[in-house]
Amino acid sequence: MVGTRDTIAGTVYGTIVVLSVLTAGAPAFEHNKWKLEIIAGLTVLVFWLAHVYTHMLGESIHEGHRLNHDELAVIARRELAIPRAAVLPMTAIALSALGVLKTNTALWLAVGVGVATLVISGIRFARLERLSTIGTIASVSINLAFGLALVVLKSVLAH
Repeated sequence: MVGTRDTIAGTVYGTIVVLSVLTAGAPAFEHNKWKLEIIAGLTVLVFWLAHVYTHMLGESIHEGHRLNHDELAVIARRELAIPRAAVLPMTAIALSALGVLKTNTALWLAVGVGVATLVISGIRFARLERLSTIGTIASVSINLAFGLALVVLKSVLAH
C-alpha cells in the first residue's frame, strides 16, 4: 500500500487528497456520509485522471512523440496509486455511513490510517533512496507535517 519506487509519489499524493476532502467536508456532510463518500471518491478520481493526463502531456513532450496505448497504460497504472491510497480512509467513512462506526470515530480512523500511510511512505522512500538517518527523519517529518496539518484542519473544523 505504501508504494514502490514508481508508485510512492501517488500514494503520498492520493493520501493527502482524500484526507483533505474528508477532513474539510466532514462537518458539512455529518448527516449524509454517503454524499461525503461520493464527493471524496469523485475528487480522487478527477485528480487521478488529471495526473494521468498531465503526465501523458509531459511524457509526450519529453519523448518527442504522441504516446501509444501501451505507454499511456504504463502511466495510468503507475498513477493508480492515487485512488488506491483513498481506499482505506474511504472505507472508514463507508463503515460510518452503514452505521458500523460513529461518525467521529470513522473520521479519526480515516485520518489515523492516512497519517500512518504518510509515515510509512516516508520510511519507504528513505529506504528506497538509501537515505541516512537524518534523511529518513526529514522524509518522515515532511510527510508527517502534511498529515498533522490535516489533523489540525479536522480539529479546527470540528469546533
